[in-house]
Amino acid sequence: MSVGEEARDVRLKRMRMRAGRRGIREMDLILAAFADREMAGMSGAELDAFERLMEQNDQDLYSWVSGQTTAPEAHAELVARIRAGL
Repeated sequence: MSVGEEARDVRLKRMRMRAGRRGIREMDLILAAFADREMAGMSGAELDAFERLMEQNDQDLYSWVSGQTTAPEAHAELVARIRAGL
């Protein structure tokens, strides 16, 4: 495994743990399932976007993913991908 592959592997593991340990149980389940299903095939830019999304407040994330409110443009595409997997 090259240094770049190892760094990516560490990043994916860190992000997976973060996705599954949120403040709201529903978001734990939703984001962990998305991470398991999608992260391995994501580009560096897509991983960056997912990390930025995970920095958001859980109540806001749940509201966006559940369709109660519209996600900000910066997160809309990724939120749509997450919703598509529900």
